[in-house]
Amino acid sequence: MAAQERVALYLQDKHPIREGMEYVKYAEKRGFEAVWQAESRLVRDAVVPIAAFAAVTKRIKVGTGVINNWTRNAALIASTFSTLDDLAPGRVLCGIGAWWEPLATKVGVQRRKPVAAMREVVTVVRDLLAMKKVTFKGEFVQVEDIEIDIVYGDRSPKPVPIYIGATGDLMMELSGEIADGVLLNYLVSPSYNNKAMEHLRRGAARAGRSVEQIDRPQLVVCSMDKERSRALDNARRLVTQYLGQQPHIMKASGVSQDLLDAINMVLTWPAQEHQIRQAMKLVPDDVVQLITATGTPDECLAKVQEYRATGCTCPVLYPLGDNVKLMIDAFSAS
Repeated sequence: MAAQERVALYLQDKHPIREGMEYVKYAEKRGFEAVWQAESRLVRDAVVPIAAFAAVTKRIKVGTGVINNWTRNAALIASTFSTLDDLAPGRVLCGIGAWWEPLATKVGVQRRKPVAAMREVVTVVRDLLAMKKVTFKGEFVQVEDIEIDIVYGDRSPKPVPIYIGATGDLMMELSGEIADGVLLNYLVSPSYNNKAMEHLRRGAARAGRSVEQIDRPQLVVCSMDKERSRALDNARRLVTQYLGQQPHIMKASGVSQDLLDAINMVLTWPAQEHQIRQAMKLVPDDVVQLITATGTPDECLAKVQEYRATGCTCPVLYPLGDNVKLMIDAFSAS
């Protein structure tokens, strides 16, 4: 990896938080720019881990990849990230996404007009973090005469960039129009990025700016192992779960509907262990390698370069291999 190329780490729930803290410290030492913490399934909140990561590091940025804009209201989101900025000044990244089904419905959230809702939330969060007094009467956000009410401490604006976790075309356009950056999804093929860039440009043009002004980090599943077959099997499990649970992401990458339907016949949500094992048999190697960086270190490095070449400004690597430091070292080598 050239010294000037950006790279970041992505952690979900594969590792205990304290183990993750050690990986983040190591990634900082090896020159990684940021760590993003997932908050997707009902398994791990993102805010607690990034606070822990920030507390044991000095330089690396910490971001939510991503919280959703439904279960925390805009005022709470702004207060939370103001607090995180107090812990790690200038190092906090606010990633917000529109959530997904069937989880939203299962917890009583009706995700109607997701693009309109995201616009309102981002608008109010940004104004609050700018330390403005805010009144907003929208369809989804209604606040009156509120502010980040810091009594003891610095009342200057909080330099927290807002990234939208976008997959669909309209959300991508919104990101181009109003966000500081877009957190591009994982388990998509590099060719997916070409379409994403078109929609980002369209949104950016509406705001009178260029797509180059929008940061574009991208989550990339990285299953690295010196033994290629083991790397494939490590990735196949995650790919199988997402094929069954988040087919909207898979469709964006051109995975066949026949495969999605076959897996949907096997997996329920939440998926049971025996269902995952059964469904994994349906997922061929070429699908795994289409939407992940999987294989030997050289294969993973080459795949990540494909994402860079199609618009990603900073790969955010989700380590699935058993040796996380092997992956960090491979991508931090000059």
